[in-house]
Amino acid sequence: MVITLKRREGMTHDEFTHYQRNIHRPLLMSIPEAQQYIRRFVVSYPVPAPNCPEPDYDSVVEAWFDTMDDLNAFYFCENFLKTVDPDHENFIDLHSFGRIICEEEVVVG
Repeated sequence: MVITLKRREGMTHDEFTHYQRNIHRPLLMSIPEAQQYIRRFVVSYPVPAPNCPEPDYDSVVEAWFDTMDDLNAFYFCENFLKTVDPDHENFIDLHSFGRIICEEEVVVG
């Protein structure tokens, strides 16, 4: 799954990054289901890129699961729904995030 995130209104990119790294991520990783179901978890942040437009997002998250059942078990477990999900509103613009459930096709590498 790939998720694109924008910071909530009134928050700087640095505040967003700090919150995501130091508050939200430890909360996410503290639930037992994170260790049970997530196989790989990558967060990418934009960097200065001369001659390129400003980024549309403040971060892109890749969450890897072995099966669709594992993805569903994680995102619909009580710990995620009651502990992790409510925290999203503290740093994410919930009206502008994007999500795609996908299968990777390696072209080079």
